[in-house]
Amino acid sequence: MSPVPVLRPVAVVKTFQKLGWEVARQRGSHIIMTKPGHLATLSIPDHSEVARGTLRGLISKAGLTIEQFIEAHDE
Repeated sequence: MSPVPVLRPVAVVKTFQKLGWEVARQRGSHIIMTKPGHLATLSIPDHSEVARGTLRGLISKAGLTIEQFIEAHDE
């Protein structure tokens, strides 16, 4: 299992956008992303960085593996 990187919220949003997710709205300090055909929504905190545990949960909620997310991020 690959270690989860510590990333800035902008990088997390861009990576999820590469994977088909769209920014639906931003309310306060959280960016909400949705994906057509997917029931879950992702709530990405717009702080200085996204904590590892939070990112791990977002990746899981999106139905991805950590490796798939890292591969999309590195593209």
